[in-house]
Amino acid sequence: MRLSAPLTIGVLSAAICLYGQGQDTPAKGAPIESKGLPPRATPADYQAQTKAGTVTIAAEFAGHSVPTAQGPLTTEDFVVVEMALFGAPDARMKIAADDFSLRINGKKAALPTRPFGMVLSSVKDPEWQPPEEAKSKSKTGLSSGGNGDQADSNAPPPPVKIPIEVQRAMAQRVQKATLPEGDRTLPQAGLIYFQYRGGAKGIHSVELIYDGPAGKATLALQP
Repeated sequence: MRLSAPLTIGVLSAAICLYGQGQDTPAKGAPIESKGLPPRATPADYQAQTKAGTVTIAAEFAGHSVPTAQGPLTTEDFVVVEMALFGAPDARMKIAADDFSLRINGKKAALPTRPFGMVLSSVKDPEWQPPEEAKSKSKTGLSSGGNGDQADSNAPPPPVKIPIEVQRAMAQRVQKATLPEGDRTLPQAGLIYFQYRGGAKGIHSVELIYDGPAGKATLALQP
């Protein structure tokens, strides 16, 4: 039995999480290890910056793009914020994605963060193309004559099956780019995710809200 792409990626997410737990053996309920992204040189290298206590929060709104070290992926069901936390030399901070929320278009209810595993079912790689053999087969199926061919030509093309190794690679890229959590030495940087299926053109204002150990802060981001 073949798994659909969303189900397969869900299985991959679980497998990656179990692998990470087996490698690092964290305590029950501890977050899965993520490496995050390299912090930029200074907070000023991000769209917006603000202070929460002694910590500087810097962030940039990526929309439906998922920036990774190997290049951007995309997702239609989530929007992404690339962010970083800066402090004094050797400063440490307890980081939790749940300390952040996102207000879009001034709505009263801010969106909570979502774990990277939820994002995987909708992630796509814009650089990946189906093999030419698969394309030619689908065209061949519509080329024969007969009365039924007209109906076939109007039918949507069959869904493209993304190879398991491509799905696994995308899942690993998303995991590695996710903001690391737990007690960390600053600076740290990475991605946080918010479920939002609206189009990017309909986003007129974005605010990233922080409420955590360092204090409270709000950053106005560029849509």
